[in-house]
Amino acid sequence: MRKTTTKLADGRELIYYDRDESASRDVRDRRPLDPTASRAEVRRDPVLGDWVTVAAHRQARTYHPPADECPLCPSQGERLSEIPAADYDVVVFENRFPSLAADAAAHLDAAHPAPGGGPGQELHLTRPGVGRCEVVCFTADHLASFADLDEAKARLVLDVWTDRTAELGALPEVDQVFCFENRGAEIGVTLAHSHGQIYAFPFTTPRTAKMAAQANEHRARTGRNLFEDLLAAERADPARVVLTGEHWTAFVPFAARWPYEVHLYPNRRVPDLTELTEPERAEFPGLYLELLRRFDRLFRPATQSPERPLPPTPYISAWHQAPRRSGAELALHLELFTIRRTEGKLKFLAGAESGMDAFVNDVSPEAAAQRLREIAT
Repeated sequence: MRKTTTKLADGRELIYYDRDESASRDVRDRRPLDPTASRAEVRRDPVLGDWVTVAAHRQARTYHPPADECPLCPSQGERLSEIPAADYDVVVFENRFPSLAADAAAHLDAAHPAPGGGPGQELHLTRPGVGRCEVVCFTADHLASFADLDEAKARLVLDVWTDRTAELGALPEVDQVFCFENRGAEIGVTLAHSHGQIYAFPFTTPRTAKMAAQANEHRARTGRNLFEDLLAAERADPARVVLTGEHWTAFVPFAARWPYEVHLYPNRRVPDLTELTEPERAEFPGLYLELLRRFDRLFRPATQSPERPLPPTPYISAWHQAPRRSGAELALHLELFTIRRTEGKLKFLAGAESGMDAFVNDVSPEAAAQRLREIAT
């Protein structure tokens, strides 16, 4: 893998990752861009204890541009995009409209004062939204999805996620690195081009903090690791297992929240992507691509009209990695789920889920696993 780091016209970092070691990446960004400025801050919810990011500058971010104005396609002639090169394998660049940024503290000036100063000041805890948000472009092909990649390209993406985890995790202000992909307009994606994102948080995210608390309680009660016990239990009773390999296991969780939800674990507990061995890395692309392709077959009718093709399955794919300060008991794993519950119907988070975080699943986890096994190639 060849890694080439350069700068965009406004000073943001852009990194090319190429399989071709001889690739030349000397094309400069010719756009007349002003320097970016992030006024992000994080505020602590005094009731739940969660940190919430406030990033009002993101209201101006790009929203559903036409295909010929896609900012993630390579630049061609005078059609200039976020990627100056005319082609690429995988590209990572700093988000132009970041939720978190390294210079966030510098732009929280008197025009944007931190709350406080009156009654209850101790309840209003705030700090600059220091961190980093990156965009990961998986392919130069505007119409391709991650599932369309071959195994060599998917392996390159895994290597990119690993490299970014190592680099961002070493920043002193970062506690947790989160690599993820949102796919589909139903999920809320505003750019159709296949891409993911990476957030480098200055805090442990609420979901991870809850996992850590459960894992610590399990260790105190049993003397064992929660995630090792969980994986062993699923492998011993394969009713919810979808795919297995020598180094990875994919299963529908016992208490799945989403209609179709699969967790992919390495069989050996590691805290993050940087700790995977070469055999584990080599096996991952094939299993992951098979899962994504099965998700796309989930709602495909037996006879599909070419005039009315079914849109791809919307999904979120999220890597859970151990944070720096509270991750001793946690295990690297990927969670993949869709909000589509059946053909033409979505699962919306309404009163119980959004109001009380009390999920109701419309599909039994065992039935979901059976369906995902049935649609194997």
